[in-house]
Amino acid sequence: MHDLSVRLTLIASTCFFCCAGGHAASVAPVAAEHGMVVTAQHLATRVGVDVLRKGGNAVDAAVAVGYALAVVYPAAGNLGGGGFMTLQLADGRKTFLDFREKAPLAASADMYLDSNGNVIEGLSTKGHLAVAVPGSVAGLEAARVKYGTRSRAALMAPAIRLAGRGFALMPGDLAFLNTATADFRKDAALAAIFLNRGKPFQSGQKLVQKDLARTLRLISQHGSDGFYKGPVARALVAASTAGKGILSQADLNQYTVRELAPVECDYRGYHIVSAPPPSSGGVVICEILNILEGYPLRELGFRSAKAVHYQIEAMRHAYLDRNSYLGDPDFVKNPLDRLLDKAYAAKIREAIDPARAGVSMELKPGVAPHEGMNTTHYSIVDRHGNAVAVTYTLNDWFGAKVTAAGTGVLLNNEMDDFTVKIGVPNYYGLVQGQANAIAPGKRPLSSMSPTIITRDGKPVMVLGTPGGSLIITAVTHTILNLIDYGMNVQEAVDAPRFHQQWLPDVTLVDTFALSPDTRRILLEMGHKLGAPQPPNHLAAILVGAPSLGGKTDGKNRFFGANDPRRNTGLALGY
Repeated sequence: MHDLSVRLTLIASTCFFCCAGGHAASVAPVAAEHGMVVTAQHLATRVGVDVLRKGGNAVDAAVAVGYALAVVYPAAGNLGGGGFMTLQLADGRKTFLDFREKAPLAASADMYLDSNGNVIEGLSTKGHLAVAVPGSVAGLEAARVKYGTRSRAALMAPAIRLAGRGFALMPGDLAFLNTATADFRKDAALAAIFLNRGKPFQSGQKLVQKDLARTLRLISQHGSDGFYKGPVARALVAASTAGKGILSQADLNQYTVRELAPVECDYRGYHIVSAPPPSSGGVVICEILNILEGYPLRELGFRSAKAVHYQIEAMRHAYLDRNSYLGDPDFVKNPLDRLLDKAYAAKIREAIDPARAGVSMELKPGVAPHEGMNTTHYSIVDRHGNAVAVTYTLNDWFGAKVTAAGTGVLLNNEMDDFTVKIGVPNYYGLVQGQANAIAPGKRPLSSMSPTIITRDGKPVMVLGTPGGSLIITAVTHTILNLIDYGMNVQEAVDAPRFHQQWLPDVTLVDTFALSPDTRRILLEMGHKLGAPQPPNHLAAILVGAPSLGGKTDGKNRFFGANDPRRNTGLALGY
């Protein structure tokens, strides 16, 4: 189960509903004049657009969408998880909100090991012991209070209505629910919500979540205290105790949102603003781009063997640094100055053989040049020039597959994102180091990469995706497709992808990503090419034109792209 190809094949098997997006000609990007919202669920998108239409800003829309997704996209939208928000405001300010989950105060580095020091299978991925302290409610409320303009009650009303009255399930909704039918049947509280008298829901039937509506009302009335204190908090702690977990009222009391400076870098005249630690996303994206900036990718040609080789090697080196050095900045010193330095990227280029694949096991931390699925994302831009990128998660689909009875709140299994044991891969196959070891109150390292790209100080692109360790490379591919290869935003999102994460030493390759000739050349160079990667769900917005440097489309200034791979989601503006 620790072999990435086996693990990701299992993940992919739960995503059978993925369509062949990127395998045929792309549709045109969705165009709008005043603002744009792209999310993984059509009802949530419409909630966000309605907020913009009524005069709310992008942050207001992001808060309303976050609560709506907790209702209509329960596989990943959540109250019981956590995430990140990257903001570029109309006045030029850039900031980042970290509402990542935290390890409970009773957590310990060896809590998932048996008496012989071996990892106990499933203990960090299912059940109440896998649950970290949730941060989503605190994060959404912090964003609204500091950067929003609308009342909490107004922004939460659509989510409360969708939960209480229910909404009709469409095929994309059912596909997610059906992946967890067996798990729902193991938990009576979940079965009461997500099964229809013990059986899977059918298309057109309504999913009504009365308990979740009640929880949302308490949050609407009392803010974060409606979740972290009172009846909801008591239910969360009681469920954890009954399920042999370690979540306590003290954990809920001490949860705080951090506001941090985003990670920033430049690539071929564009400025990238992305997620800092405890996310690895911005750092690794920037490191990959810094390495690739030294190669003429446009001249080499899209998906030429040489261009693909350089991209794989840049990913390999950057993921080594990710897995070796990065962690919660309250607990470890992240060497950002070095990892983001273009001179460091030049040293890595010197170590890349232009004719041979690197061998991951021969690349190690401390050896020169390296000195000493599942989530959801949404992107929003408003008419004022505020841009918001939000990625939040339960980690796996439906998190730890447990809830607190009477709350309707699905709980995360985020503890698996820590280094459960050095050298042992986690759910996404990541082999991580001591910097990400479990400690009380610590936030696990993440790959979530809510990203905003600017030029001359103004947002030109907002993007992000779910996908665990695959997030970083999916976002990077989209950036390269736009900047280096001149695609429009929908083409950039649709294009097939490949993914390399240092260990295990295999590059996952989408169907149709490589021609037979390119594949043959790469194999002769020593690359190990694996099965298609599980599908991401890129949500991207381009500002100004459908492509960078392209022509404007009448009065339309916003162009949205919804990833077709999962047959869900909607790009919509007004």
